[in-house]
Amino acid sequence: MAWRQLLLAFCLSAAVLLTMLQEGTGALVGTRQVAGQEAQEDVEQKIFMQESDASNFLKRRGKRSPKSQDEANVENGQKLWADELRREYYEEQRNEFENFVQEQNDEQEERSREAMEQWRQWHYDGLYPSYLYNRHHI
Repeated sequence: MAWRQLLLAFCLSAAVLLTMLQEGTGALVGTRQVAGQEAQEDVEQKIFMQESDASNFLKRRGKRSPKSQDEANVENGQKLWADELRREYYEEQRNEFENFVQEQNDEQEERSREAMEQWRQWHYDGLYPSYLYNRHHI
């Protein structure tokens, strides 16, 4: 229970001390505070525009108004760039697939050639060309 009272007293004294410090610095540095407010207003003027300027900016082009030539050129450039990227991507995919199919066909041809060669060696009877290919039918 005593530690709760001690904590409460500490928090209360800290709050009183902070309020005194804030009031003291404001009274001591009054001129600096005014100068800081002026600097803040200058920054706000640089960042924010007047309300009339903002409404004119927003009214300048509505949803249905035609685009300026610069806007149209930029949009067309972006579309052309996206089309070029898409074309390059699909061309690369097509080339990879063609290479894959070519390798598969080469492997299949090699396997069938080896199988045919093994068949010829198995059925070779010592004559050249082999007997099976030179049969004389009576």
